[in-house]
Amino acid sequence: MTTLRSGSATDVGRVRANNQDQLLVTDGLFAVADGMGGHAAGEVASLAAVEALKATYQRKGGTEGLVEAAEQANRTIWERGQNDPELHGMGTTLVAVALVNEDNEDRLAIVNVGDSRVYLLRQGELEQLTTDHSLVQELVDDGQLSEVEATVHPQRHVLTRALGVDSVVNVDVLQLLPLKGDRLMLCSDGLPRELSDLQMASIMRRLADPNDAARELVSAAKNRGGNDNITVVVVDVVDDDDLSLTASMALESDPGLQIPSPIPVYEADTGESVAGRDSFGGGRFRRAPRQAAPAAPTRRAITFRVVGFLVLLIALVAGAGFAVAWYARGSYFVGLTSDELTIFKGRPGGLLWFEPTVAQKTAVRTSDVLPSRLSDLRAGKEEPSLGQARDYVTRLQAEKTQLAQGTTTTTTTPPDTGATTTTAPVVTTLPAP
Repeated sequence: MTTLRSGSATDVGRVRANNQDQLLVTDGLFAVADGMGGHAAGEVASLAAVEALKATYQRKGGTEGLVEAAEQANRTIWERGQNDPELHGMGTTLVAVALVNEDNEDRLAIVNVGDSRVYLLRQGELEQLTTDHSLVQELVDDGQLSEVEATVHPQRHVLTRALGVDSVVNVDVLQLLPLKGDRLMLCSDGLPRELSDLQMASIMRRLADPNDAARELVSAAKNRGGNDNITVVVVDVVDDDDLSLTASMALESDPGLQIPSPIPVYEADTGESVAGRDSFGGGRFRRAPRQAAPAAPTRRAITFRVVGFLVLLIALVAGAGFAVAWYARGSYFVGLTSDELTIFKGRPGGLLWFEPTVAQKTAVRTSDVLPSRLSDLRAGKEEPSLGQARDYVTRLQAEKTQLAQGTTTTTTTPPDTGATTTTAPVVTTLPAP
């Protein structure tokens, strides 16, 4: 016999004035409803939903009974809204999980209307079992939005299906084989609005007690914003009548065997969106007529945006390379090749992969210039052009020649005295090259 253990928590959040969520935890039946409507109508709708669900399911039982209970909850809300003008147009989401026995086998039956959700944590991996009945989910299903775009879409909370907005409603239903160690979580949209799947999974894995896990999930969502009411019910499968052991033995004998997760019972959605009213829930519910899904767009390996980016990148790299080349090769310097003065094109010592090249050999030797100029030549005397480099070499030669010829001595003899006069040497100082 399958044994379940549960825990729950709810909070109004940091923005809402009242809590329009309702939860149900009873023997073998669990539910979360998120009410919508002006004034207190949302609270009335969610409370009526869980009360009608419980009463009908206890009479009927089984998967079909759970579906009938959800449909009865819809009729109850609809009729109350028709009979009371103050409640007209109210509605609610609903997710419910019930332990049922069919064909002598325990199963978990799940029903869903709206965007409250049921998750399954199995072997540490979190999976969303239900599908949101929302405008953005339909856009995602049709390929018009990505999952990431849907999380920030301005109409992400607009519903296409809810209880109480019409006399009939389509109810999604599926079944799950419960395995020991499974953990299910039912929640209103106030939880996934604030927490990612990774954050929810981390908390659910860390806390073994379902009450602790439920309270921590609600607290974390409130601390991260709490922009809506937050309600969580956690249900643990603590015993599965040896179903998991049987499955393990089957896997050992046949490693390729797949253990099913959710088992679709039938697709209750006929393809027609439920008729609704824009007036209730602050515009949260809206008729969203389905259109034929467009053909999936062909994903181009290379898009115009990619091509544009590559062209820009190539232009930037080419421009940078040109700038480096211009700087590395845009000047000259006079250096030494052995004892000969040589004019080089480039930078002394080179730059990156640009090495200097010989532009002209001068046939001028180190002995033709002053020794004081040799240190500059060994380091490389930079000049902006080839002509200026040649002028520099010419000045070095002239400097050496003029200095060698700049000292003269003249002796004169006066006619009458017989004395000898010596004229001091005249030294001419040349400007530095």
